[in-house]
Amino acid sequence: MPDHRQDEFATDNGASRSIWMTAGKIPARGALTGDVRADVCIVGGGIAGLTIAYRMARPGRKIVLLDDGPIAGGESCRTTAHLCSALDDRYVELERLHGQEGARLAAESHAAAVDEIERIVAAERIDCDFERLDGYLFHPEGDPDLLIRELDGVRRAGIAAELVERVPIDSFDFGRALRFPNQGQFHILSYLRGLAMASSRNGAWIHDGTHVTGVEPGHPARVTTANGPVVTADAVVIATNTPVINRVTMHTKQAAYRTYVVAGRIPEESVQHLLLWDTCDPYHYVRVQRGGAGFDYLIVGGEDHRTGERDDADIRHQRLIDWTRERFQAVRDFPYRWSGQIMEPVDALGFIGVNPGSDANLLIATGDSGNGMTHGTIAGLLIPDLIEGRPNPWAGLYDPARKTLQSIGTFARENLKVAGHFADHATASEVDQVSDIRPGEGAVMRQGLRKLALYRDPAGQLHTLSATCPHLGCIVHWNSGEKTWDCPCHGSRFHARGDVVNGPANKGLDPAELETEVAERRSTGTH
Repeated sequence: MPDHRQDEFATDNGASRSIWMTAGKIPARGALTGDVRADVCIVGGGIAGLTIAYRMARPGRKIVLLDDGPIAGGESCRTTAHLCSALDDRYVELERLHGQEGARLAAESHAAAVDEIERIVAAERIDCDFERLDGYLFHPEGDPDLLIRELDGVRRAGIAAELVERVPIDSFDFGRALRFPNQGQFHILSYLRGLAMASSRNGAWIHDGTHVTGVEPGHPARVTTANGPVVTADAVVIATNTPVINRVTMHTKQAAYRTYVVAGRIPEESVQHLLLWDTCDPYHYVRVQRGGAGFDYLIVGGEDHRTGERDDADIRHQRLIDWTRERFQAVRDFPYRWSGQIMEPVDALGFIGVNPGSDANLLIATGDSGNGMTHGTIAGLLIPDLIEGRPNPWAGLYDPARKTLQSIGTFARENLKVAGHFADHATASEVDQVSDIRPGEGAVMRQGLRKLALYRDPAGQLHTLSATCPHLGCIVHWNSGEKTWDCPCHGSRFHARGDVVNGPANKGLDPAELETEVAERRSTGTH
């Protein structure tokens, strides 16, 4: 595994650290310091933004990429880095939602994304542990015909999968499985380091530490930043995991989920390198990463839930550990535990293209559906075609303005959950007394008709914020695993002291004051 520990990577989206974060900080130009005229301005420095920058950068063209944290410091550093055309929502479901041709295009585009990553790795000589391998989908219980039906759907989509009697792992019999050949995996931050460096060599300006406050439509469009500099550009791409430029439209079409990951040490080559997924709910996904010094890492993820609806990271990580130990006896310890955020679209595929209701020069990439590495790379293949006016067979499938009638039930259920969270304004405080909040922890407390988000830092100082999310006014909840405030409505997240971490909110929680009388009454227990 490539090692760049001399320049430790600093994440900006949570307290936990993934296995990838030992790869070191990705070089960038620092904060934007003056106005710039660009052909294309990309907002977001994860795999989607960097792939678009790489494919569009060339002499004579000005590509400017802006990110408010370290490059790749968002969700790209929290993935498990599976590269696959075997999609989480299954091809039988994709066919129901998008028709047989839509399922075929989905398979084609994700396979093309893996091919493109392989091409870039070779062309730029990126040392990122890229390898092709088999993937296996197994069905531990329930309908015995599920794999047969899925195999039929997979083959109709053009994927050369096959049914096998056993996954090639000696320590545990996972039962029958579908084998998907020619899948892939890599070290994501080492790959993105190479991608960023190649983009810069080709003339792209990559800026970290630059928070975008808004986009003003027009030809050219204007991208405004918190520190004052403005980028005017012929086209703007918002590649920020979830769009931060519209308040409602896209956020009714997808929901934010937290997903949990552990990485356990195993003896080198004790587990075959493969991708492994099950059909459980919540499901599990497994891969191996080279570790060096005689050991590898077994990476296992799952235990998903809607963002902001649970605060039980320790329990979910322990479930993953227990699940892993039962099936892989070679695992020694678990030095890495982390979580990430995925956007689940109502119809199972990402949204890549023109932002609904906007001019054609404002584009978005969102809705990774748990396949962010390939969806982000598809964005790198599709969006340059849209900007440059070239036809692309995938454009309609990923169009953010699409309406999928077959997904209306999922749409209604997810948005009813959002509506239900507005009732959080009327619920009681989460703690009886301010003194109940321990150092390093947070809680929501009622003060009259409003709610406050209270965080006590490790030194014991109390920080008081409004608990109302600035996006659409839902009440945030404390995430003790990541030390963030998470909004259960649309997935906005904020640092313990209020700065925004994830959209769709594009500003932090407002500061607030805890009334002295209330604070004293709460802390003494008097009424």
